[in-house]
Amino acid sequence: MASTMQVLVATAEREVYRGEAEFLVAPGAAGELGIMPKHTPLLSALTTGELRITNGETVDEVFVSGGYMEVQPDMITILSDSAERAADIDEASAIEAERKAKEVLDSKHEDIDYAAAEAELSMMTARLIWLRKKKR
Repeated sequence: MASTMQVLVATAEREVYRGEAEFLVAPGAAGELGIMPKHTPLLSALTTGELRITNGETVDEVFVSGGYMEVQPDMITILSDSAERAADIDEASAIEAERKAKEVLDSKHEDIDYAAAEAELSMMTARLIWLRKKKR
């Protein structure tokens, strides 16, 4: 039997994933990170993208909007502003969220934080692209 590690993916509101894994791939700030059990301790910033959590033949996929990952030899903890499994995302809601993000960015109000609006649109677009890829 292959060695495993515990994985926890959480946001401020909820626990999104908890389970064992033989391998995890995360979207690190400097590129993809592949983590196996007994990995050297590591702390890394994450970018928007997909976590792939492998345990045997099972691969769980979770979309994260950045965050941080702490790696210990037998435990990985991922804290993200938002994290969702593909099965939990409603495509119609994702399309609407992307539309609203575009609308905010296109509006000409003086009180808009354009950097935050662009970041939100980028995250919503990436989330929708990921969801569509998973649905195929």
